[in-house]
Amino acid sequence: MAQAYMTETGSGGQGPDRRGTRIRRLFTHLRTDRGIWRRGIVLAVFALLVGLVTAGHAQIPNRFGNLGSLLETFLPWLGLLVPVLFVLALVRRSATALIAVLLPAIVWLNLFGGLLVDRTGSGGDLTVATHNVNADNPDPEKTARDVAASGADVVALEELTASAVPVYERTLAATYKYHSVQGTVGLWSKYPLSAAAPVDIKLGWTRAMRATVASPEGKLAVYVAHLPSVRVKMEAGFTARQRDKSADALGEAIADERLPDIALLGDLNGTMNDRALNAVTSQMRSTQGAAGSGFGFSWPASFPMARIDQIMVKGLEPVTSWTLPETGSDHLPVAARVKLSATAS
Repeated sequence: MAQAYMTETGSGGQGPDRRGTRIRRLFTHLRTDRGIWRRGIVLAVFALLVGLVTAGHAQIPNRFGNLGSLLETFLPWLGLLVPVLFVLALVRRSATALIAVLLPAIVWLNLFGGLLVDRTGSGGDLTVATHNVNADNPDPEKTARDVAASGADVVALEELTASAVPVYERTLAATYKYHSVQGTVGLWSKYPLSAAAPVDIKLGWTRAMRATVASPEGKLAVYVAHLPSVRVKMEAGFTARQRDKSADALGEAIADERLPDIALLGDLNGTMNDRALNAVTSQMRSTQGAAGSGFGFSWPASFPMARIDQIMVKGLEPVTSWTLPETGSDHLPVAARVKLSATAS
């Protein structure tokens, strides 16, 4: 009886012999079905193209409608093509396509796999936040209350209008004793501010500023910036020339900063992958990339697809980074906790 039971399990059950039979059948099928290598050639070529575009995005020129920057703005979304291509390769029963899909999968994981890991920490000295409040915000008072409830020690606001500034000043006064508004950007702080002044980003009006924050752990320079908007037009492509010019000017100002600890808060209208922001991104770290969890997309608030609202640091050590709930703006606020360097004091 025992022998009969063992034979039945090995031949018709789920034991090792059964699994071995399935593997042998698979390899036999691969040897005998020559079409498995010939099918799906077009699919394989497309998969290789996706991989090459993802890996070589920096080589795609900007001189034709800023196509390179447009691709880099939404580059993480190319990863959605990988599971689609994998399923299509299975449906086509194409070994060639399955192997080709490995290229975009490996490239995407190399670029963005680290963002899938929770890198948040604990501790830190200072919490900062930034929010494009939207010039057409129907309820600036509620937005101000939401920002104050974030618990941030320092808050930057962008796209302020002359009519809304008194609302923000009045609503935030109880939480933030110090503030400065320069043009359409402003900085609110629980700690003293000094040397607040506009930063010229070559626009002809003020959309950037700098101030020194005297925190209990030391001084840091805080820059607030709202770079020009970009547009996608059928006749012109991705129009970002003014944004790029302003980014270069902002990068020069940060490079000339004398304080060792620097934070840049604002709506840069571009992502960390966009080579047009290199004047800034080459010298600063993204708090989301260093200490966040996930991609931290901030725009549009109803269905975030890109992180164009940035908290970037130089000298400071990011501890954790996150996005805040909707406030009525078309952007999500973003926040980060940072640790000051030993030389900040």
